[in-house]
Formats: sequence, structure tokens, C-alpha cells
Amino acid sequence: MNFELTEEERVFRDELRRFFAANPPPRGEESAEYRRLLADHGWQTMHWPMEYGGQGASHFKQVVLKEEAFHHEVALGAAGPNLIGPTLIVHGSEEQRARHLPPIAAAEVVWCQGFSEPGAGSDLASLSTRAVRDGDEYVVNGQKIWTSNAHLAQWIFMLARTDPDAPKHRGISYLMVDMSSPGVTVRPLLQLTGHHGFNEVFFDDVRVPVANRVGEEDRGWYVATTTLDFERSGIERVLTADRDLGRLEDWWRESPSTFTSRPGAPSKRARVAELRVAVEVSRLLSYRVAWMQSRALVPNHEASMTKMYASDVGQWVAQLVVNAAGLAGNLRPEEPRAPQGGAPAMRYMDSVRLTIGQGTGEIQRNVIATRGLGLPRG
Repeated sequence: MNFELTEEERVFRDELRRFFAANPPPRGEESAEYRRLLADHGWQTMHWPMEYGGQGASHFKQVVLKEEAFHHEVALGAAGPNLIGPTLIVHGSEEQRARHLPPIAAAEVVWCQGFSEPGAGSDLASLSTRAVRDGDEYVVNGQKIWTSNAHLAQWIFMLARTDPDAPKHRGISYLMVDMSSPGVTVRPLLQLTGHHGFNEVFFDDVRVPVANRVGEEDRGWYVATTTLDFERSGIERVLTADRDLGRLEDWWRESPSTFTSRPGAPSKRARVAELRVAVEVSRLLSYRVAWMQSRALVPNHEASMTKMYASDVGQWVAQLVVNAAGLAGNLRPEEPRAPQGGAPAMRYMDSVRLTIGQGTGEIQRNVIATRGLGLPRG
């Protein structure tokens, strides 16, 4: 594996830096206008094949885009370009691709993911949301939870049980649902940080055309695993840990007395060095996934390794940052005395979700054990 950028990728990185410097993103909630500006450059879906509105760009070029966008605090489209779009390219019909891929590529539509349920998170296949066939439609009843950006989305891709008598990994279908359909209700969930990104979504006799099913009926679990592999293979978690640790390193250099005057400073300094190594290892694991994808290989347990380790590292970094700040590290942004504008406390609280979302660390370890190491189940 060679993780060095090509000349084309280095030129692209410089182009991105100039663009983001000249066009800083708006602060606050995502801007539809800014997403469309990125889409005009083809950057939302540059990793898609050209025949579907992409640029056929290398996976490493996509990594460069994600790294530079993150460093400039630019929010790239997530569920549409990175999850349902690639899933439709693999499993969708030509009609589904023709209908849904162009609006995603043009940043005209926001998607969300309806997988987790109150009783089916880590054990996703135990979901109970039902979809009952009624002619050319399904009638959907149930609830989803922790649905990111459901309050902004026009469409949701979701899993529903279509055969309640089948083994739990069978009898599940993968559906696309218009969020404006009668019977769809979205309720916000406030996070520990006080921010709103997650939602509950309720389905009460929602009618969904059978034409909106991706893949075969009762075989949606296998479509969903493709979506999950795309979801777990990103570099975003690595970049979060890198940013948080970099802020601590800068803070320490600028105000060394803040740290050296506290007990345990030498051990904290050593921990910073350990975590810098861990961040770089995590980055290389993400690069490995991109390298595999660039060779038409499908990362499975490798994606789980990347997700699990990056999530752990992110939580370790957040814990170190809040502890290094001492008692003041517990202050929220509204407190004037909060160090770094309250970032240590907010990142510490937010890091809790890192090892839970997109499949818990326990789930990832099971995937690595069974699919990577070939160990028996049970």
C-alpha cells in the first residue's frame, strides 16, 4: 500500500484550499445554497461513476476532499451522496437511479437514514417496524430513533420487516419513503450538549409504493450491509480526533504554564504523544479502506476496524482534553471562564456517541472476529 498522494491529488488539494479560503462556509445550520455551490463543482458526488453524475474520482481524491472540507468546517452531504446514492448504484434499478441520483448530485434533496429503533440498535436485525404488502404499495407502521437530520430531510431510506415469520436477518426489506407522506411524524431529540441533530420518526399507516423498494423483497438486510460498509469506512471520525488533539497541542504550546503548574503534567504530556500516534494509526486505517476501494475491493471487517478504532481514539482524545483543562474543562460555552470557548466540555459530552453510532464497538468487534478472523459465532 502506498499512501502518498499523486501529483493530481496534490493539485486538487491546493485547489480546494484556495476555494475554501475564498468561499468560507456560513456558520450555523447547513446551508442549502452552499451545498449547491459544492455540487456545481461536482464535489458532493465526485466519487460516483461518471454515468451517474459523478467524476469517477479516485477514492484518495475523495479523502483529500473530506480532509480539506473538515479543516475548513465545510459540511459535505452525508446520507444522500455517501450512503443511499452509492447503495442505489450497486443495488438500485435503472428507474430508481434515474429518479433519485440526479437530485442528490445537484444537492437538491436531503436524505436521512431510518435503521435504528428503540428496541433494535446494536441488534439491528431485531427491528419490528412492519411493512405489509397491499397491492402495489406497502403499509408501514413503526418507529425509528436517532435519525440524524430527519427534521431537514425530504426522503428517508429505511428497513422494515415484510415477513415476520422469517429468521430475523431475513424477512426485511429496504424502502425509500417520501418524508411528506401522510402518517410520517418527526420529533426532535435534544442531545446531552443541548444541540438538536437526532430525531424520532413515527410511521402510522404510511403508504409506500413497491417501486420504492431497493432490491428484492425480504432480502433488504443484504442491501443494508452495503450501506453500512459505506457508512463505517469514512475518515470523518479520524479528523475529529485530529482536530481536538491539535487544539490541545496548540494550547499547551501557547500557555505551557497552564499545564506544567498542574499535578500529573508529565504523564499528560506522554499521553498526548501516545494519542498523536493513535490518531495517525487511525488515519492510516482509513487510508487503507480508500486503497481497497480504489482497487475495486469491498472493505467489510476492514471498515469495522476503521470505525471501531477511530471512535475509541476520538473518545480517548476528548477525555484527555477535558481532564487537561482541569475543573474549568467542565464549563459550557455560555460560561465566560470556559477554556477554548467551552470546546473541551462540549466535545467530551459529544464523544459519547462516537462508540455507539453507526454500530457499537461491540458490534464492530464481532464483525472483525467472525468475518476478519474467521472465529466461530457464539
